Amino acid sequence: MSDFLALAYPWTKSLHIIAVISWMAGIFYLPRLFVYHAEQGQDPQVDRLFQTMEYKLLRAIMNPAMIGTWIFGLALVFTPGIVDWSFLWPWTKAASVLAMTWFHHWLGKRRKDFEAGKNDLSGRRYRMMNEVPTLLMLIIVISVVVKF
Repeated sequence: MSDFLALAYPWTKSLHIIAVISWMAGIFYLPRLFVYHAEQGQDPQVDRLFQTMEYKLLRAIMNPAMIGTWIFGLALVFTPGIVDWSFLWPWTKAASVLAMTWFHHWLGKRRKDFEAGKNDLSGRRYRMMNEVPTLLMLIIVISVVVKF
């Protein structure tokens, strides 16, 4: 199995990067949709439009991208010679990816709140929460590139 992972490494890394880019695009955009939804979604037609956009973004793009990120990321972890767990960087990256996954699920819960008509967060709160993935992205990229 490790021979296969070593041979597939360039493809695995490429697919991991593609999945991460797709996931991050959605993770940045969905909270922005929530900002507009919270501030302008009182009209039933506008509310329905936002709900449709949020649902499709989460289900068709973000969920598959997150799953791909995890699958290809774990394949990279198990590829011999790629990750040296004696350094700090794999641990900071892993913790940040877990936090990003938590944030993804938090966004999913907020979408369900909108769908049920129970959103209690303001546009300002969603704007602040939109900074979470940026901070996590910085930690992840610096961890992987600098390898401290």
